[in-house]
This record gives sequence, C-alpha cells and structure tokens, in this order.
Amino acid sequence: MPRKSRLDAPGALHHIIVRGIERRDIFQHDADRDDFLRRLGSILRESQTCCFAWALMPNHFHLLLRTGLVPISTIMQRLLTGYAVSFNMRHQRTGHLFQNRYKSILCQEDAYLLELVRYIHLNPLRAKLVSDLTVLGCCCFCGHGALMGKFQNDWQDTDYVLKQFGDRTRQARKRYAEYLHKGINQGRRPELVGGGLVRSLGGWKAVKVLRGMGERMKGDERILGDGSFVETVLTASNERLERQAVLLTMGYDFGRLVQRVAALFEMPEHEVLREGKYARTVPARSVLCYWANRELGISTVELSRRLKISQPTASQSIARGEKIVAEKRLQISAEVKY
Repeated sequence: MPRKSRLDAPGALHHIIVRGIERRDIFQHDADRDDFLRRLGSILRESQTCCFAWALMPNHFHLLLRTGLVPISTIMQRLLTGYAVSFNMRHQRTGHLFQNRYKSILCQEDAYLLELVRYIHLNPLRAKLVSDLTVLGCCCFCGHGALMGKFQNDWQDTDYVLKQFGDRTRQARKRYAEYLHKGINQGRRPELVGGGLVRSLGGWKAVKVLRGMGERMKGDERILGDGSFVETVLTASNERLERQAVLLTMGYDFGRLVQRVAALFEMPEHEVLREGKYARTVPARSVLCYWANRELGISTVELSRRLKISQPTASQSIARGEKIVAEKRLQISAEVKY
C-alpha cells in the first residue's frame, strides 16, 4: 500500500515522533543532545515555527510544533539530515540513524494542545529516566523545566502554553504542575500517538455506536481530532492535491511558472532568474517561490538550488510571495483558482 502524503498548512499543530533505526539510541551522551537542541533552536527561530512541548529520549524524541513560514516536512528534513551527519561523524559510524519515516500527526488544537503538552513532557517520567516531577523540572532535555521557569529556550513558546492556565505566571505554573501531576497515572496514551479519531473514540465498536445514533465520523491515522476537523483537513488537502494535478496536466513545471511570472510582472524571464536582490525582481521571485512551493510542491532545498539563494531566503520569499498573491489577487491560470 502506498504511503499517504503528509498533511500540513500554515498554523497547523503537529505531534512529531522520530525513532532510531531498529530502536537504537540516537542520543548517546549530553554532547549529542546539546548538538540536537542547538540545531532545533536555530531552525525553529529561522522559520518562525512555534514549539510548545518536546522531550528527548535515548532512542526517540517528541516535538509539538505549529507550522510557521516553512512546511514541517522541510523543518524535519533539515533537522534530521544535519543531526545524522553530525552524529555519525562524532561516533565514527556510517549508515542511517533514524527509521525510514518520522511520524507526523496533525492535531486539533483546542481539544488536544494541553493533552499533548502533558503527554510529551511526562515521557521521561513514564520511562523511569527521572524519579518524580521535581527531578523532571530540573531536566534540561525536556520542555517541562522551561514551563516551570527552571531554564529558558527562546525557541520554546512557554507563554502560549502557560496562558491556557491563567494570566499570572506564578498561578499558571502552579495549575500547569497540578495538571501534569493528574496525568502521571494515565500511563501510555496510544490515542495521542497515532490512529486518528477512530482510536480516540475507543476503536471501531465505539464508532459504530455513534453512527447508529446518527453521528457520521471520519478517522485518519495522520490526524487527531473530531469528525468535522478530520473532514475539514482532508478536504483542504484533497483540494491542494487536485489543483496540483490540474497544473501538472496543463504542463505547469518550474519553467512554465517562470514564464507566467515574467508575463505578470512584465519583465524578461532571465530577469526573474537573475541572481542578487533587486527591488524590481524581488516581488516576481517571491511569487515564483510561493507558487513553486505551495502549488507544485517544489521544496525550499530545490528552490535554493535553482535560484542560487540560501534555504532561509527561499522560505522568506515564499512567505512574501503569499502576501503578494493575496494582495494583487494573482492567479497561475484562470482554470486554477484559489
């Protein structure tokens, strides 16, 4: 059975789980963890991606991220590739470090944000890597300590999480700690690490009962949320995939996009592709990057190669291009509307 495509959109909440190949350790000592966190922080700051929770375990890690300027798939590609190369050099090894594909679950924020923050931050305690919540609060390889004010990460959005518990920081931390304590005896929560709505409801038996009561529910292992949320995400995803298929059928590749952008901005094609930052070409190249990435699925890595720009510049161009397309109401083609 072919793999299902990744689901993503600006502002989407993702529970990311990455495991070592054959469940081997991906963090052997603190130098590995420090290197990983430096890379993670740099990428998240650069891409304006929010991180609400995280935990590093010996053979896997969890992240709770909200998509910013850059698709989560690009964030993870940069993080995993860079860390794997560094890890292999440090430990004089070769070959794959991670399992073939990381798990990414798009989550309904209102229903699951706090549940996921608690689940992720209790991982070290469940695995008996720490003895209690007090020790967990002093652990610098889990985001719980930052929420409790024990240390700071400028790439972890602690304010957003704490505001869910109150406007005053001290009171919010107390309520958050109480909330975490209540989750200690819950054990593993399989519904929070995959299986979508079906698993969340207690399996197909529960779904059938709801259907008998007139509740039409939909489940997808890539999504965690109620029926309407799952339907909305899948519908939006299918619309994007259908639009991309139409564009490809119409012969829209990168070269055709360059022609279209050149015509819209009334400039020669070579000027659209010209290296350097020029006031006249920046808007055109930004629209080109946005359409190439969001409509044709061309990665920021490939865009940076084709346009001879850095990957962060490609990401910034995509964000700028999205605003230009919306403000000017630009369309790739009259047959493909937004």
